[in-house]
Amino acid sequence: MKGPLDSRQLQAFVILARTGSFTHTARELFLTQSAVSHSMKALESDIGCRLLDRVGKKVMLTQAGEHLLKHAQVVLREMLAARDGIEHLGKWGRGRLRIGTTASICQVLLPPVLREFKESFPQSMIQVEPGDTGELVVGLERQRMDLAVALQLTADERFEFLPLFTDQLVFLTSPLHGWARAGTVPRAEIAKQNLIIYRKSSHTFRLVDEYFRKEDIVLNTVIELGSMEAIKEMVKLGLGVSIMAPWIAQQEIRDGSLVALPLGRRQLKRDWGVLHWRGRRMTLAEETFVGLCRSASENLMRTLDGTE
Repeated sequence: MKGPLDSRQLQAFVILARTGSFTHTARELFLTQSAVSHSMKALESDIGCRLLDRVGKKVMLTQAGEHLLKHAQVVLREMLAARDGIEHLGKWGRGRLRIGTTASICQVLLPPVLREFKESFPQSMIQVEPGDTGELVVGLERQRMDLAVALQLTADERFEFLPLFTDQLVFLTSPLHGWARAGTVPRAEIAKQNLIIYRKSSHTFRLVDEYFRKEDIVLNTVIELGSMEAIKEMVKLGLGVSIMAPWIAQQEIRDGSLVALPLGRRQLKRDWGVLHWRGRRMTLAEETFVGLCRSASENLMRTLDGTE
Protein backbone atom coordinates (compact mmCIF):
# COMPACT_ATOMS: atom_id res chain seq x y z
CA MET A 1 0.00 0.00 0.00
CA LYS A 2 1.40 3.37 -1.07
CA GLY A 3 1.68 6.17 1.45
CA PRO A 4 0.16 9.67 1.20
CA LEU A 5 1.69 12.33 -1.00
CA ASP A 6 4.08 14.93 0.42
CA SER A 7 2.12 18.08 1.30
CA ARG A 8 5.06 20.38 0.50
CA GLN A 9 5.37 18.86 -2.96
CA LEU A 10 1.63 19.29 -3.48
CA GLN A 11 1.84 22.93 -2.45
CA ALA A 12 4.65 23.56 -4.93
CA PHE A 13 2.73 21.70 -7.63
CA VAL A 14 -0.42 23.79 -7.14
CA ILE A 15 1.53 27.06 -7.26
CA LEU A 16 3.42 25.88 -10.34
CA ALA A 17 0.14 24.98 -12.03
CA ARG A 18 -1.12 28.51 -11.31
CA THR A 19 2.01 30.44 -12.29
CA GLY A 20 3.27 28.15 -15.05
CA SER A 21 6.79 29.15 -14.05
CA PHE A 22 9.47 27.50 -11.93
CA THR A 23 10.98 30.93 -11.29
CA HIS A 24 7.76 32.46 -9.94
CA THR A 25 6.96 29.34 -7.92
CA ALA A 26 10.41 29.38 -6.33
CA ARG A 27 9.96 33.06 -5.47
CA GLU A 28 6.60 32.45 -3.73
CA LEU A 29 8.01 29.56 -1.73
CA PHE A 30 11.31 31.27 -0.92
CA LEU A 31 13.18 28.37 -2.53
CA THR A 32 15.65 28.04 -5.36
CA GLN A 33 14.42 27.14 -8.82
CA SER A 34 16.48 23.97 -8.61
CA ALA A 35 14.75 22.93 -5.37
CA VAL A 36 11.31 23.32 -6.96
CA SER A 37 12.44 21.33 -10.00
CA HIS A 38 13.76 18.48 -7.82
CA SER A 39 10.56 18.52 -5.79
CA MET A 40 8.42 18.09 -8.94
CA LYS A 41 10.62 15.26 -10.21
CA ALA A 42 10.24 13.53 -6.85
CA LEU A 43 6.44 13.96 -7.02
CA GLU A 44 6.30 12.50 -10.52
CA SER A 45 8.49 9.61 -9.41
CA ASP A 46 6.24 8.97 -6.42
CA ILE A 47 3.07 8.98 -8.51
CA GLY A 48 4.67 7.07 -11.37
CA CYS A 49 3.73 9.28 -14.30
CA ARG A 50 4.53 12.64 -15.90
CA LEU A 51 2.57 15.56 -14.50
CA LEU A 52 4.18 18.50 -16.29
CA ASP A 53 5.12 19.39 -19.84
CA ARG A 54 7.73 22.06 -20.43
CA VAL A 55 6.95 24.13 -23.53
CA GLY A 56 9.75 26.65 -23.81
CA LYS A 57 9.75 28.64 -20.59
CA LYS A 58 6.12 27.76 -19.95
CA VAL A 59 5.06 24.80 -17.75
CA MET A 60 1.79 23.07 -18.65
CA LEU A 61 -0.09 20.23 -16.96
CA THR A 62 -0.54 16.83 -18.53
CA GLN A 63 -3.90 15.09 -18.26
CA ALA A 64 -2.61 13.31 -15.16
CA GLY A 65 -1.45 16.66 -13.79
CA GLU A 66 -4.91 18.17 -14.28
CA HIS A 67 -6.44 15.25 -12.40
CA LEU A 68 -3.98 15.62 -9.53
CA LEU A 69 -4.53 19.38 -9.37
CA LYS A 70 -8.23 18.97 -8.53
CA HIS A 71 -7.44 16.70 -5.59
CA ALA A 72 -4.39 18.67 -4.45
CA GLN A 73 -6.40 21.89 -4.20
CA VAL A 74 -8.99 20.17 -2.03
CA VAL A 75 -6.32 18.62 0.21
CA LEU A 76 -4.54 21.93 0.75
CA ARG A 77 -7.80 23.76 1.47
CA GLU A 78 -8.67 21.15 4.09
CA MET A 79 -5.23 21.45 5.65
CA LEU A 80 -5.59 25.24 5.86
CA ALA A 81 -9.06 24.83 7.35
CA ALA A 82 -7.65 22.44 9.94
CA ARG A 83 -4.92 24.92 10.89
CA ASP A 84 -7.42 27.77 11.13
CA GLY A 85 -9.73 25.63 13.25
CA ILE A 86 -6.94 24.70 15.67
CA GLU A 87 -5.85 28.33 15.97
CA HIS A 88 -9.50 29.25 16.54
CA LEU A 89 -9.72 26.73 19.39
CA GLY A 90 -6.62 28.19 20.98
CA LYS A 91 -8.24 31.59 21.43
CA TRP A 92 -9.71 32.46 24.83
CA GLY A 93 -13.25 31.31 25.39
CA ARG A 94 -13.50 29.25 22.20
CA GLY A 95 -13.66 25.52 21.86
CA ARG A 96 -15.99 22.63 22.54
CA LEU A 97 -17.25 21.01 25.72
CA ARG A 98 -19.11 17.69 25.43
CA ILE A 99 -20.85 16.68 28.64
CA GLY A 100 -22.64 13.46 29.52
CA THR A 101 -24.97 13.46 32.48
CA THR A 102 -27.94 11.70 34.05
CA ALA A 103 -31.47 13.07 33.73
CA SER A 104 -31.62 14.26 37.35
CA ILE A 105 -28.28 16.08 37.17
CA CYS A 106 -29.30 17.62 33.86
CA GLN A 107 -32.50 18.91 35.42
CA VAL A 108 -31.21 20.20 38.77
CA LEU A 109 -27.45 20.74 38.85
CA LEU A 110 -26.49 21.51 35.26
CA PRO A 111 -28.53 24.69 34.51
CA PRO A 112 -26.73 26.97 37.03
CA VAL A 113 -23.37 25.41 36.08
CA LEU A 114 -23.82 26.05 32.36
CA ARG A 115 -25.14 29.55 32.98
CA GLU A 116 -21.93 30.50 34.78
CA PHE A 117 -19.77 28.55 32.34
CA LYS A 118 -21.13 30.56 29.39
CA GLU A 119 -20.18 33.78 31.15
CA SER A 120 -16.52 32.68 31.18
CA PHE A 121 -16.58 30.94 27.79
CA PRO A 122 -19.27 32.77 25.80
CA GLN A 123 -18.13 31.42 22.42
CA SER A 124 -17.59 27.82 23.53
CA MET A 125 -19.87 25.22 21.95
CA ILE A 126 -21.55 23.00 24.57
CA GLN A 127 -23.06 19.58 23.88
CA VAL A 128 -25.02 17.68 26.53
CA GLU A 129 -25.83 13.98 26.15
CA PRO A 130 -28.19 12.47 28.76
CA GLY A 131 -28.05 8.85 29.88
CA ASP A 132 -27.70 6.46 32.77
CA THR A 133 -24.26 6.11 34.35
CA GLY A 134 -23.48 2.94 32.41
CA GLU A 135 -24.36 4.66 29.14
CA LEU A 136 -22.18 7.62 30.05
CA VAL A 137 -19.18 5.33 30.58
CA VAL A 138 -19.74 3.95 27.08
CA GLY A 139 -19.88 7.51 25.77
CA LEU A 140 -16.51 8.24 27.34
CA GLU A 141 -15.07 5.00 25.94
CA ARG A 142 -16.20 5.93 22.43
CA GLN A 143 -15.01 9.52 22.89
CA ARG A 144 -18.45 11.00 22.25
CA MET A 145 -18.04 13.11 25.38
CA ASP A 146 -15.19 14.74 27.28
CA LEU A 147 -16.61 14.60 30.82
CA ALA A 148 -19.46 12.71 32.48
CA VAL A 149 -21.30 13.79 35.63
CA ALA A 150 -22.33 10.41 36.98
CA LEU A 151 -22.47 7.98 39.87
CA GLN A 152 -19.34 6.23 41.02
CA LEU A 153 -19.35 2.64 39.81
CA THR A 154 -16.86 -0.07 40.69
CA ALA A 155 -13.27 1.03 40.26
CA ASP A 156 -12.26 1.42 36.60
CA GLU A 157 -8.58 2.27 36.22
CA ARG A 158 -9.22 3.87 32.84
CA PHE A 159 -11.18 6.74 34.36
CA GLU A 160 -10.55 9.19 37.16
CA PHE A 161 -13.46 10.03 39.45
CA LEU A 162 -13.56 13.60 40.80
CA PRO A 163 -16.03 13.62 43.76
CA LEU A 164 -18.83 16.18 43.88
CA PHE A 165 -21.29 15.12 46.59
CA THR A 166 -22.89 12.15 48.35
CA ASP A 167 -26.65 11.72 48.56
CA GLN A 168 -29.03 9.33 50.29
CA LEU A 169 -32.04 7.56 48.77
CA VAL A 170 -35.39 7.77 50.56
CA PHE A 171 -39.02 6.81 50.02
CA LEU A 172 -41.20 9.54 48.53
CA THR A 173 -44.92 9.37 49.19
CA SER A 174 -48.02 11.48 48.92
CA PRO A 175 -48.80 13.41 52.14
CA LEU A 176 -52.08 11.45 52.23
CA HIS A 177 -50.30 8.10 52.22
CA GLY A 178 -50.54 6.07 55.43
CA TRP A 179 -46.76 6.09 55.82
CA ALA A 180 -46.67 9.88 55.66
CA ARG A 181 -49.45 10.20 58.24
CA ALA A 182 -47.73 7.77 60.60
CA GLY A 183 -44.28 9.24 59.93
CA THR A 184 -42.81 5.76 59.60
CA VAL A 185 -42.48 2.92 57.08
CA PRO A 186 -43.63 -0.48 58.41
CA ARG A 187 -41.24 -3.08 57.12
CA ALA A 188 -44.03 -5.57 56.40
CA GLU A 189 -45.78 -3.12 54.03
CA ILE A 190 -42.82 -2.34 51.75
CA ALA A 191 -43.27 -5.42 49.55
CA LYS A 192 -46.97 -4.59 49.04
CA GLN A 193 -46.39 -1.13 47.59
CA ASN A 194 -46.43 -0.14 43.92
CA LEU A 195 -42.97 1.23 43.26
CA ILE A 196 -42.62 3.95 40.62
CA ILE A 197 -39.09 4.33 39.26
CA TYR A 198 -37.21 6.09 36.47
CA ARG A 199 -35.54 3.14 34.75
CA LYS A 200 -35.38 -0.46 35.90
CA SER A 201 -32.08 -0.89 33.99
CA SER A 202 -30.45 2.03 35.79
CA HIS A 203 -27.58 1.76 38.24
CA THR A 204 -29.74 3.32 40.95
CA PHE A 205 -32.41 0.64 40.66
CA ARG A 206 -29.73 -2.05 40.92
CA LEU A 207 -28.56 -0.43 44.15
CA VAL A 208 -32.13 -0.31 45.47
CA ASP A 209 -32.86 -3.90 44.49
CA GLU A 210 -29.66 -5.10 46.13
CA TYR A 211 -30.44 -3.09 49.28
CA PHE A 212 -33.85 -4.72 49.78
CA ARG A 213 -32.64 -8.19 48.88
CA LYS A 214 -30.23 -7.91 51.78
CA GLU A 215 -33.25 -7.02 53.90
CA ASP A 216 -35.07 -10.13 52.55
CA ILE A 217 -37.68 -7.90 50.92
CA VAL A 218 -38.83 -8.52 47.35
CA LEU A 219 -40.16 -5.34 45.73
CA ASN A 220 -43.66 -5.52 44.33
CA THR A 221 -45.00 -4.07 41.06
CA VAL A 222 -42.49 -1.75 39.46
CA ILE A 223 -43.79 1.02 37.20
CA GLU A 224 -41.18 2.54 34.89
CA LEU A 225 -41.44 6.11 33.62
CA GLY A 226 -39.09 8.15 31.46
CA SER A 227 -39.39 11.37 33.42
CA MET A 228 -38.58 12.36 36.99
CA GLU A 229 -41.35 14.96 36.84
CA ALA A 230 -43.89 12.33 35.79
CA ILE A 231 -42.80 10.06 38.64
CA LYS A 232 -43.30 12.82 41.19
CA GLU A 233 -46.74 13.66 39.79
CA MET A 234 -47.87 10.02 39.98
CA VAL A 235 -46.66 9.77 43.57
CA LYS A 236 -48.58 12.96 44.43
CA LEU A 237 -51.72 11.31 43.04
CA GLY A 238 -51.20 8.35 45.38
CA LEU A 239 -50.59 5.84 42.56
CA GLY A 240 -47.55 4.45 44.31
CA VAL A 241 -44.36 5.35 46.14
CA SER A 242 -40.97 6.12 44.71
CA ILE A 243 -37.36 5.92 45.84
CA MET A 244 -35.41 9.05 45.08
CA ALA A 245 -32.78 11.40 46.45
CA PRO A 246 -34.34 14.39 48.28
CA TRP A 247 -32.43 16.93 46.16
CA ILE A 248 -34.38 15.82 43.09
CA ALA A 249 -37.68 16.64 44.83
CA GLN A 250 -36.55 19.39 47.19
CA GLN A 251 -39.24 21.86 46.08
CA GLU A 252 -42.02 19.31 46.52
CA ILE A 253 -40.70 18.24 49.93
CA ARG A 254 -40.46 21.87 50.98
CA ASP A 255 -44.04 22.73 49.94
CA GLY A 256 -45.40 19.49 51.44
CA SER A 257 -46.73 17.93 48.23
CA LEU A 258 -44.33 15.02 48.76
CA VAL A 259 -43.02 13.44 51.95
CA ALA A 260 -39.56 11.88 52.35
CA LEU A 261 -39.18 8.83 54.61
CA PRO A 262 -36.12 6.66 55.33
CA LEU A 263 -35.74 3.33 53.55
CA GLY A 264 -34.94 1.48 56.75
CA ARG A 265 -32.39 1.12 59.50
CA ARG A 266 -29.52 1.19 57.01
CA GLN A 267 -28.86 4.17 54.76
CA LEU A 268 -28.45 3.79 51.01
CA LYS A 269 -25.97 6.38 49.79
CA ARG A 270 -24.58 7.22 46.35
CA ASP A 271 -21.41 9.09 45.38
CA TRP A 272 -21.63 11.57 42.51
CA GLY A 273 -18.69 13.00 40.62
CA VAL A 274 -17.11 13.81 37.27
CA LEU A 275 -15.56 11.03 35.21
CA HIS A 276 -12.81 11.63 32.69
CA TRP A 277 -10.03 9.65 31.05
CA ARG A 278 -7.16 9.07 33.47
CA GLY A 279 -3.93 10.61 32.25
CA ARG A 280 -5.59 12.98 29.77
CA ARG A 281 -4.90 16.56 30.73
CA MET A 282 -8.10 18.57 31.08
CA THR A 283 -8.51 21.80 29.15
CA LEU A 284 -9.11 25.09 30.95
CA ALA A 285 -12.78 24.88 29.97
CA GLU A 286 -13.07 21.38 31.45
CA GLU A 287 -11.33 22.40 34.68
CA THR A 288 -13.66 25.39 34.94
CA PHE A 289 -16.69 23.17 34.42
CA VAL A 290 -15.57 20.80 37.19
CA GLY A 291 -14.98 23.73 39.56
CA LEU A 292 -18.46 25.11 38.84
CA CYS A 293 -19.97 21.66 39.43
CA ARG A 294 -18.31 21.53 42.84
CA SER A 295 -19.63 24.96 43.79
CA ALA A 296 -23.13 24.10 42.57
CA SER A 297 -23.02 20.80 44.49
CA GLU A 298 -22.10 22.61 47.71
CA ASN A 299 -24.97 25.05 47.19
CA LEU A 300 -27.35 22.19 46.48
CA MET A 301 -26.40 20.35 49.65
CA ARG A 302 -26.70 23.53 51.74
CA THR A 303 -30.18 24.15 50.32
CA LEU A 304 -31.14 20.56 51.00
CA ASP A 305 -30.15 20.88 54.65
CA GLY A 306 -32.98 23.36 55.01
CA THR A 307 -35.38 21.01 53.23
CA GLU A 308 -34.90 17.81 55.21
